[in-house]
Amino acid sequence: MTGKIPEQLIEEIRSQSDIVDVISDYMQLTKRGRNWFGLCPFHGEQTPSFSVSQDKQIFHCFGCGAGGNAITFVMDIENIPFPDAVAKLAERVGVQVDVQPQNAGGAKGLSPTELKMLDAHEFATEFYHHLLVNTEDGEQALQYLMERGFTRELIDTHKIGWALPKWDALATLLERKGFMLEDMATCGLIIHKEIDDSYFDRFRGRIMFPIRDENGKVIAFSGRILNSDADEAKYLNSPESPIFHKSQVLYNLDKARASIRKTRKAVLMEGFIDVLAANRAGVHNAVATMGTSLTPQHVQKLKRLVEQITICYDGDNAGFEAAKRAAEMLQAERLKIEVAVLPDKLDPDDYIHRYGAESFTNQILEKPFAYIAFMMMHARRGKNFQFENDTFQYIHEVLGHLVGKTSPIERDLYINQLAKETNITKEAIEAEYRKFEGEQVKHHKQTEKKIGLVNQHVPVQTKPLTATERAERLLLAHMLHNVYVVDKILNSEEPDPFIRDDYKTVFIKLIGFYEEYSSSDYHRFVELLDEADLRKIVMEAALVERDPDHGDLEVADCLKHLKKYRIQIEIDNLIHESKEAEKMFDYLRARDLVAKQIQLKRQLASM
Repeated sequence: MTGKIPEQLIEEIRSQSDIVDVISDYMQLTKRGRNWFGLCPFHGEQTPSFSVSQDKQIFHCFGCGAGGNAITFVMDIENIPFPDAVAKLAERVGVQVDVQPQNAGGAKGLSPTELKMLDAHEFATEFYHHLLVNTEDGEQALQYLMERGFTRELIDTHKIGWALPKWDALATLLERKGFMLEDMATCGLIIHKEIDDSYFDRFRGRIMFPIRDENGKVIAFSGRILNSDADEAKYLNSPESPIFHKSQVLYNLDKARASIRKTRKAVLMEGFIDVLAANRAGVHNAVATMGTSLTPQHVQKLKRLVEQITICYDGDNAGFEAAKRAAEMLQAERLKIEVAVLPDKLDPDDYIHRYGAESFTNQILEKPFAYIAFMMMHARRGKNFQFENDTFQYIHEVLGHLVGKTSPIERDLYINQLAKETNITKEAIEAEYRKFEGEQVKHHKQTEKKIGLVNQHVPVQTKPLTATERAERLLLAHMLHNVYVVDKILNSEEPDPFIRDDYKTVFIKLIGFYEEYSSSDYHRFVELLDEADLRKIVMEAALVERDPDHGDLEVADCLKHLKKYRIQIEIDNLIHESKEAEKMFDYLRARDLVAKQIQLKRQLASM
């Protein structure tokens, strides 16, 4: 960091960063009453217990206890220190902050080497993009993109570039810029040639598409050759690396997040080219997996952001099967799923190129199949209802999707449709449905008995606070809201009132805070705490109901209880020591210890 961020600037950034807007960039929130709720991103849960107060500009999870304001939320979710979180929010609201990345471990716990890998990818992105749009070397590639419908705006927005056909153009530049070539090979930008211990570029003579993580950092590339008749693969992707894990990356999530929030819907595609084609068609809430099937990590990222997803995969058989698998995974997480089906085995890019953006939007995305309707269509494929086996198999497949996943109205609708398609009576299908339903209930009970769980996620067990823990929390609450309480305690006979070590740590840090800041401000204090566990303690205390009109009495009661607890602990220790002394036949010491016990018990009784 070039210097300490001025307090006035921090306050300006915090005041302009509405907490609902900031958190909504990372997860879906739904308003209930005065507050907003969502699934906590800090622990697994099925029922939303994560609350955001727009009035107080704070968040709190009733499940795991996480809490804070907009700045500390970014610190926790990104795993970055305070200055970096302030800088990130400053950029979001258009405020200039002169901050250098402070984190030795970086965002998401990155090592210095991994941060260098990110820097190298950013450098390579700018290099490739410059070659495409500003040099004669990139003219042919730029013309190809324009013919495919890419606009200059789209090319600039996604920093699409061109890799020279030379063997070592990027490798030479990276070495000149001081990057370790061994690390550059590890992250996939170049390749190590063991024969002569040299390095050469991985991507040569290809249109370059940067792959970004959800925070907008370039972590990989996909390169497309210009000549489709060449022997090389049409697309070449970066390999898995310390900064690139395909199972976790959703292409375009960083740019699509705002549109997903606005439409409350995401479009899921198979490849990044389809997403770029969708962008050209005016669809900006599209994301895609990176050369892999949908994974549980992908599902959780989508689930945090949105409840409704339209799957738009390729129209061929492989795309159809992949869409089914993805739909089942997403539906299992209680998301509302629709499937947009493309005709003639086309992929979205080809469809848009052939029929245009308006047709793609109006005829494909706006006319999707509901989840059950798509599953029925999938089940019908290749079946002839003149054959009994095909008919029975079709009915059983559809009923398997209906059980536990549909309302009575939907169930009636689809059973009627089944009856018409198969010429089997509705009554017979309903009887079979009830049989399926009974078997599923039995299966669930057996599963629950085996694993001892009802839900997929184990709920966070929060045991009730003891009287001592409540006293510590209430005392800290008064300290956070009134600097006078801290001064009074420091000048008392008990300047260290807390029992638990983490509360003692918070107290010490709060003393230091009040030495620098003249007034109470728990928002500012919590931002200065590096440890998430300490921030949780502070926010839990800050939200405790106090009685400001009788604050002195509440503080006195807390101190009295904590003192009584310490005396009782001391008595218990003396009892243990006296018993040990008796075992060692040290009766003189045992007698002294008993005398101390009696004295402390009298003190306790008089309080």
